[in-house]
Amino acid sequence: MCGRFALFRWSPALVALPGFPPRLEPRWNIAPGQQVLLLRAGADEREAALVHWGLTPAWLSDLSRAPAQARAETLAEQPLFREAFRARRGLLPANGFYEWRGPRRRPFWMSSAELPLLSMAALWEAYPVGERVYLSAAVVTVAAGSQRRPLLLDAAGEALWLDPAASAEALQALLAAPPLPLRERLLAGLGNKPQEEGPQCLTPA
Repeated sequence: MCGRFALFRWSPALVALPGFPPRLEPRWNIAPGQQVLLLRAGADEREAALVHWGLTPAWLSDLSRAPAQARAETLAEQPLFREAFRARRGLLPANGFYEWRGPRRRPFWMSSAELPLLSMAALWEAYPVGERVYLSAAVVTVAAGSQRRPLLLDAAGEALWLDPAASAEALQALLAAPPLPLRERLLAGLGNKPQEEGPQCLTPA
């Protein structure tokens, strides 16, 4: 599954979005339970916000069970995801993500040869606590052999995913679309622990 990703480089266009954190720190080893950058549809343009990685609907009583991933195959049926899938879709920008394979759990860095920034499909929720409202998100994952990978969207897919008027049929077709091509690099494993942070996480094997 997608349990770790990185966002250490972004474009001026992203910085110009309403809500973009003025002091966003580069991150090489983002893990569930931490803060992630979410893009969502605004009134006139996309908006950015820092949110908790782990979806917390307002009715969720045990926040320790907030899911970081949502399986694409069951978004429309699962009570935990179906309302967010219908009305609260977003994007998590990333420079790449990590994948561990085989019995020795060897780490690979997955990125794009063509896109400096990946757009991972996500769902978001608002969780009220007193007078404050906290935002949270889960990344949408699809099957990739024996792995689960984030649903990655191109420019057209981004626009459709964020469109509040998108039909259920169009969204289901997007969930089943062929995956975007990725390149992979075997890593030394310095980022295996969530506590490790910095460019050394991407040290090749």
